[in-house]
Amino acid sequence: MTVEFKKRRAFEPGHARKFLLVIDESPEVERALYYAAARVVRSSGMITMLYVIEPQEFQHWAGVRQVQIEEETQKARALFRLLRRKLHQVGFENIPVEELVREGLKGEEIMKTIAEDEDVSILVLGASTDPKGPGPLVSTIASGTAAGAFPIPITVVPGNLAFDDIIALA
Repeated sequence: MTVEFKKRRAFEPGHARKFLLVIDESPEVERALYYAAARVVRSSGMITMLYVIEPQEFQHWAGVRQVQIEEETQKARALFRLLRRKLHQVGFENIPVEELVREGLKGEEIMKTIAEDEDVSILVLGASTDPKGPGPLVSTIASGTAAGAFPIPITVVPGNLAFDDIIALA
């Protein structure tokens, strides 16, 4: 997959810096969300929450795929609502948030989102505390061979940080 990346324009008139978060049901997403929200408060901008509907291994009928897409879209909307509630509970009720649902492979959809939106300036990932590793996204994007050629900075929020520590570091 070859993707053409636009020049970043987040600080030009009419634009706003966006912190991109990849949303799923993992506990580390919450830490990344709080970090991004604190960065928005300190330096302006907004959060873009991206949920990717990945294709299932076995797709025998198109109708089954359509049902999966509808179910995953509803799940994404529920996660967006939950994460917005969590932001409100900790005092980040005025943070502008954009919600995106895309279909495809997670890594490709992250790159397409960055390529299509010249305001996306930072990818914020939460690292898992699992002894097996920091999680698939962090392993693939932030510490893999792609990290050196990634088109925007990547911030990895350690999974063991408490809320107060995240706020102090943001």
